[in-house]
Amino acid sequence: MAVDHYENFPVASRLMPSSIRQDVMNLYRFARYADDVADEGQDTPAQRLQKLKLLHVAVNSMALSNDSPPPPPSFDANLDAVCVSMAATVKRHHLPISLLSDLLSAFEQDIQVHRYPNNKVLLEYCSRSANPVGRLMLCLFKHQTPQAYEQSDQICTALQLINFLQDVAVDYQKGRIYLPQEDLQKYGVTEANLASGQTTEGWQQLMKQHVAQCRNLLKSGKPLGRALPGRLGLELRLIIQGGTRILDKIESVQYDVFRKRPILKPFDWLLIFWRAI
Repeated sequence: MAVDHYENFPVASRLMPSSIRQDVMNLYRFARYADDVADEGQDTPAQRLQKLKLLHVAVNSMALSNDSPPPPPSFDANLDAVCVSMAATVKRHHLPISLLSDLLSAFEQDIQVHRYPNNKVLLEYCSRSANPVGRLMLCLFKHQTPQAYEQSDQICTALQLINFLQDVAVDYQKGRIYLPQEDLQKYGVTEANLASGQTTEGWQQLMKQHVAQCRNLLKSGKPLGRALPGRLGLELRLIIQGGTRILDKIESVQYDVFRKRPILKPFDWLLIFWRAI
């Protein structure tokens, strides 16, 4: 599908069976719309929270029976379109509403919380900001086992953390620091260092620690890419390899993500595809 944002990883690619490709697109658009409400435009924090509240109302209405009407209309035509499409997907596949609610709670947290004291708190945030997407995908493919959920969570958390490492400078401009305060203090990295983009020895050690964490999470979740059948398994292996490639690029620039934000280019995708198959 065409997307309006740069994406590290495939979104509803042609590898997806045509029978669920539209549902994957509906899920992506729902998550992207909510993320943009929290991040984009000129709205005040109060206005952003009010819009997310409307999304909560719409999501709760999706929990009703299959014979119920679509979510109630709002003042935002884009929101209405996103919610009507998502409601159809929820009812078609009996998706857990709690997972969509978790996503919305994470977007609300982005508006209200801008610093994370330690890794434990950050991982709890990832459990709501990233992991629900993987679990919803498993629901679409009717592959809902405890082991699959656990491995999916590890992959999704890794991808979220990789995005934080990739976007340190971008997030700082928005007033957010996702790297745990405890680790910044441990390695002597100050907010002034982040503001000026200083890649001190302490910064490199900090990034090295977090890159290693992401690699370990991807490694723990990697068996799911072999366990899932056919094109879904290949899609997931592509995503894992995409995350690994971003980590490679972060290391290749000596962790200077301030001046050389790592992104995936055409050659990278050829390498990723080769590794995935």
